[in-house]
Amino acid sequence: MQIKKLFLQNFRNYENEKFDFSDGLNVLFGKNAQGKTNCAEAVFYLCTGASLRIRHDKQLIRIGAESARIIAEAENRYGMVTIQADIYENKREIRVNGSKISKNADLMGHINSVFFSPGELRLIQDGPDERRRFMNLSISQTSSAYYTALLRYNKILDQRNVLLKNHDVSMVLDTLPVWDEQLCKYAAVILKKRREFLEKLAPFAKEFHAFLTDGREELVVAPDKHYDGDETEIAKTLLRRLENHYDKDLRLGFTTVGPHRDDLDVSIGGVDAKAYASQGQTRTAALALKLAEVQIFKELSGEYPVLVLDDVMSELDLPRRKKLVQCIAGMQTILTCTHAERVLYGAESKKIRIENGKIKG
Repeated sequence: MQIKKLFLQNFRNYENEKFDFSDGLNVLFGKNAQGKTNCAEAVFYLCTGASLRIRHDKQLIRIGAESARIIAEAENRYGMVTIQADIYENKREIRVNGSKISKNADLMGHINSVFFSPGELRLIQDGPDERRRFMNLSISQTSSAYYTALLRYNKILDQRNVLLKNHDVSMVLDTLPVWDEQLCKYAAVILKKRREFLEKLAPFAKEFHAFLTDGREELVVAPDKHYDGDETEIAKTLLRRLENHYDKDLRLGFTTVGPHRDDLDVSIGGVDAKAYASQGQTRTAALALKLAEVQIFKELSGEYPVLVLDDVMSELDLPRRKKLVQCIAGMQTILTCTHAERVLYGAESKKIRIENGKIKG
C-alpha cells in the first residue's frame, strides 16, 4: 500500500502543493514550523477521516481561505484509489474514487496508516483514554464492524448516562435493563475485537522491543481480564457487571464499567510501565507498540500500511535511530525531521525540503 501523489490546497499553511512519494522512505525535512507535520496530518486525515491534532475540521483551512482540499492518489492490493476531502467552515465532503461517502466507516481501509509522533508517548504515560484511542483507531481501519459497533455503543452510552442523572430512581431502575441489553450487544463486538487485536499485538511488540533494546528488557502487553468467551458470553458477563454497579452508577451519574472504561496492562521487565517507566523506556515501548501495529496491518490486509513518523528521530538515541531505520525497510514511510542527513544512516530515500508551506529543491 502506497500513496503515489498528495495534493494540498489551502490546507494549513499550504496554498497549493503536490507531493510525489516513492514507495520506500520519504523524508520531509526543514526548519521547525514550516509545514512538515501538516503534510503528515493530511495523510492521516485521508486514511481515517480525522486529525490527531484538532477537534474541528475548520481549523485545517488556511488562514484567509474559505475551504481546503486534500487529494491522495494511492495504490493498494486491489488497484488504484483516489480519496478527496473538501473541508469548509461548517461541513466537509469526502469522495472515494469520485463517489461521495456519508460516513467514516466507508473511508476506513482504502489507505491504512500508522502514525507516530512524540505525542504518542502518551500511549504509555497517560491514562487509559490514550490506550483505548490507540486500539480504536487501529482496529477501526481494518474492521468496519468494530467502527460501527463503537459508534453505536457510544451513542447508547450517552443516553444511559443521561438516564442515570434522572432523580426518579424507580423509573431509572425500570428503564436501565432496556438500555443495558443494547449496550452489551455492541460492547461484545468491541471487546472481542480488542482481545483479538491484543493477542496479535503482544508478541509483535515484545519482539520489536527486544530488538530495539538488544534484549535487555522484556515488554509485556496484556488485555483486560474481565471478558472471556464468544460475543454471547462477553455480553452476559458485562450485563452482570452493569447490574452489580447500579448503585454506584446512580450515585455518580455515569456508567462505571464497560469498554469505555477498560485498559490494557503494559509492563517492562515485570514492572508497570505506566507508573515506573523512564522517559527512554517510555519512548522505546511506545515505538515497539506502533511497529507491532504495522505488522498487524500486514497480517490482516496482506500489505504494509503507510507509516508516518513525525519528528520521531529527535526523541531517540543513536542506536535506536539506526534500529528504527532497519525496521522500516520495505514499507512506504513518510518521515519528518529537521536534518535529513542525521537520520538516514545510509538508507535510500526521497528527500523533500519544506519551507513555509512550499516544496523547495
